[in-house]
Amino acid sequence: MVRYDPPPVANPWTYAGKVATVDSAGGVVTLVDESTFAISERTGDIVAGSAQGLFFRDTRLVSRLELRLDGAPLEPLASFSPEPFSATFVSRTQPAPGRADSTLMVFRNRYVGQGMREDLTIHNFGAEPTICRVDLLIECDFADLFAVKEGRAGEAEGITQEVGDHLLAFSYKGAQVARGVQLRFAPDGHEDGHSPTVLDITENRVTREVIVPAQGQWTGCIEVVPVIESSLVLPRYRCGQAVDQAMPSERLAQWRQQVPHVTTEHEGLRTAVARSAEDLGALRIFDPDYPDRVVVAAGAPWFMTVFGRDSLLTAWSALLVDPDLARGVLQTLARFQGTKVDPRQDEEPGRILHEMRFGGAASLSLGGGSIYYGSADATPLFVMLLGELRRWGLATELVDELLPNADRALAWIAEFGDRDGDGYVEYQRATDRGLANQGWKDSWDGVRYADGRVATAPIALCEVQAYVYGAYLARAHFAFEMGDEATYSAYRQKANDLKVAFNRDFWLDEQQYFAVGLDADKRPIDSLTSNMGHCLWTGIVDEEKAEAVAARLLGPDMSSGWGVRTLGASMGGYNPVSYHCGSVWPHDTAIIAAGLARYGFEEGAQSLVLSLLDAAATKGGRLPELYSGLDRSDLPVPVGYPTSCSPQAWSAASPLLCLRTLLRFDPWVPYGKTWLAPMVPPEIGALRIEGIPLAGARLDVEIENGSVRVSGLPDSIELIDQPRHPATAVTPR
Repeated sequence: MVRYDPPPVANPWTYAGKVATVDSAGGVVTLVDESTFAISERTGDIVAGSAQGLFFRDTRLVSRLELRLDGAPLEPLASFSPEPFSATFVSRTQPAPGRADSTLMVFRNRYVGQGMREDLTIHNFGAEPTICRVDLLIECDFADLFAVKEGRAGEAEGITQEVGDHLLAFSYKGAQVARGVQLRFAPDGHEDGHSPTVLDITENRVTREVIVPAQGQWTGCIEVVPVIESSLVLPRYRCGQAVDQAMPSERLAQWRQQVPHVTTEHEGLRTAVARSAEDLGALRIFDPDYPDRVVVAAGAPWFMTVFGRDSLLTAWSALLVDPDLARGVLQTLARFQGTKVDPRQDEEPGRILHEMRFGGAASLSLGGGSIYYGSADATPLFVMLLGELRRWGLATELVDELLPNADRALAWIAEFGDRDGDGYVEYQRATDRGLANQGWKDSWDGVRYADGRVATAPIALCEVQAYVYGAYLARAHFAFEMGDEATYSAYRQKANDLKVAFNRDFWLDEQQYFAVGLDADKRPIDSLTSNMGHCLWTGIVDEEKAEAVAARLLGPDMSSGWGVRTLGASMGGYNPVSYHCGSVWPHDTAIIAAGLARYGFEEGAQSLVLSLLDAAATKGGRLPELYSGLDRSDLPVPVGYPTSCSPQAWSAASPLLCLRTLLRFDPWVPYGKTWLAPMVPPEIGALRIEGIPLAGARLDVEIENGSVRVSGLPDSIELIDQPRHPATAVTPR
């Protein structure tokens, strides 16, 4: 085997250049299952020289898989993806000269999961048997995911090939781990007594000469098998085995049974919630070392791995349908919580990771690759989600088990997060290899002044302080439940002090909104942004300021009609087709809607929810990672962002958070209370949700003509039919 060292990879955390697009004029199809995903044309072809491919654990295994019949490409007719991990591609051969139609149709049924299986069926609608040559053009480059993303993949060198009986194998030896892939071709593709196919395997090409009977069909099957350190990773879909018995199919079927069922006359809500459940089911990752700990990948194609912030916010939004996701996310992030000071990865004791990559890991388990910790918000969000899990009355023993991790996270906030001792959490990367911006708007230019200047670290972001406020309250409530009066009082005081200081230092009285952050000199970074909507969500905003904040978020500068812009249209640096400076992110808008509802701005919250549902309806019910901030009055559809991930975890979870917002569903099980005061707009009409998990029970909620019926609520919980006051979070008594 020849040693192959790929070209040096630029630092993945700090890359700020153009991202490769996978789309084409005809559109692409993306299939996902955990860390495996495939991107192809609507014909099913993976086109050479593009960013398409079959990817497994951050490596592109197959960079070309093009099908030809009698030397010609196929004409696409339709593609259909019944499951997130499978698709059917329907094509036909090019009609003969002088004829309008072809008698041969081709069906490619593809399934991904730790590799890939493809069933190929050729139908002959002609009156005579047809001889045709089937060619598969195959290339494998083992390119690093970041190299593909950044357009640096180039031509692979030093890759060896092996031709065997019904087998074509590629392999290379990298600096860290040997990788390979085998393409296996089922030996029998004949039927109706015809002769076996003639199979010829040469370098980068597999050819079969097949006879397709009149009014009949020919079938073949291909398996794509990853290889790590000479060990085969068996695909979850195998030729000859029943598809519905494969692990992804069984897991998705189980997931569908446990998620709540939503019945509504509003097609947009019904479709968006159903699509959310499907996408979240597909983006789940199961660690073979801890199979009961479910986490979620951030999104396809570039982020099919664990992200701290993304996973935490996704799990929070998805509590309405699956608390197991929050359990697994918290357990996994606690497992990899920072333990030492390592400037190379921005690791610090108690810090929650930002991103995990598989890289050159030889193991299939999480954590074998590289971990980067440069996030200012994942650590307080970890404590917030743990507190929310407690409020729902779920996983009591787990919450107790992870309380030391929460305390280590709070210690990080005090010792490392608050860099200068002023009570605010700031961020600044330890080396030039880290992220310059470490909030959720983590692009290099994501934080700007109103005049367009890019702010430089150290920066204290407004929403990070809001999350810290939420973390302090969560820890106070843990102490209250345990009868630890001293700790309860200490963290309640921390929360109160932070709230007072925040409303004093971040408030821009002349502009009547909160600064996005404070710079190194503690001067407000004065741009109008969506970040302050997250401050409403956690309750850190003084009530007398909330109305002005809501007016700004809902005004024409911020609201596009499809959601809330990340940066106001009147601000310097605004660009509606930028990543963080004027685009609309569905999860951001969903959080803002929840914040508006918390402070009693019902109509504003409803309008944002409906705007997201309308946007989802234009995209088949699936909300992408982001889309343009162009105004709805300019175009009747939201303009997409070229490299947006889809499906993407927190966008997929956004309709679920919106649904919770419309219900105004706020459990507080340890205190025997649950708030439920639906504010369902007339456009949605009657609504029924069956199977909401709460305190080990399952609730059914039905709203029709202003009346609310609830069944399944445990007797120990009082149902309060009024919205929870924003200040309720401070005083649990």
